[in-house]
Amino acid sequence: MAMEAGDWGVSREILERYLKTGWAGRRILYEDMTDSTNHMLRRAAGEGAPHGTIAVADMQTAGKGRRGRTWESPAGSSIYMSILLRPDIAPEKTSMLTLVAALSAAEGIRQFTGGLMPMIKWPNDIILNGKKLAGILTEMSARSGQAACVITGIGINVNTPEFPGELAETATSLRMECGRVLNRAPVIAAVLERLEENYGTFLKTEDLTGLLDRYSAVLINRDRDVLIHAPGGVYRAHASGITDTGELVVQKPDGTVEKIYAGDVSVRGICGYA
Repeated sequence: MAMEAGDWGVSREILERYLKTGWAGRRILYEDMTDSTNHMLRRAAGEGAPHGTIAVADMQTAGKGRRGRTWESPAGSSIYMSILLRPDIAPEKTSMLTLVAALSAAEGIRQFTGGLMPMIKWPNDIILNGKKLAGILTEMSARSGQAACVITGIGINVNTPEFPGELAETATSLRMECGRVLNRAPVIAAVLERLEENYGTFLKTEDLTGLLDRYSAVLINRDRDVLIHAPGGVYRAHASGITDTGELVVQKPDGTVEKIYAGDVSVRGICGYA
């Protein structure tokens, strides 16, 4: 998919021109402005929306990231989308879908741009040149021992020309990296294409075995020292990679090896955000 300059918007009609998927995004819910696309899909899921339904908005008034952080969501600049998944898996396995989505976003962005090489800051931030380009937020509701639905939100900074204050030190956009305004719709299509394939690979084993090599290849934390921000305090460790169920493997200074779960901690680089 060639990179396209000029933004044509992200309406249902425009998105349908680019989608080449079998099930991902074949039903599109679009709003010019919404509270959040995850909320849109939660409401739709309660009304029986099918697997693969996506919600897209041009602006969010209550966008949020991981661990309750605010995700700035102004109009006309970025991608705010969520996808509804209805996997027939145990609820405890759904956390791995965040990593599946992160890999898909990184690969989709690379596919669209043809030159940029996004990395992943475990478990779900997309990093470019040391700054955050995109983030993932996965929410799940369970029923009778199985995941009733999983809603995965993906936010990508596309046409933001600059970031204010402290954000300028940690955030970037495709426009800032490429030097021009880009069309958001084919970015969404590329991410969904990669997600559809990667999700199918995940379901074959219900873990990350089939995706581990590709995820590890773009894991910016791999073989690097990191700071672990845990409930009991902050400590330094050396990250060696992830397990086939998505935990980050780290070694403490005393030689102790631990598996870190994404829901418990935040990971930062020793020198900077990544």
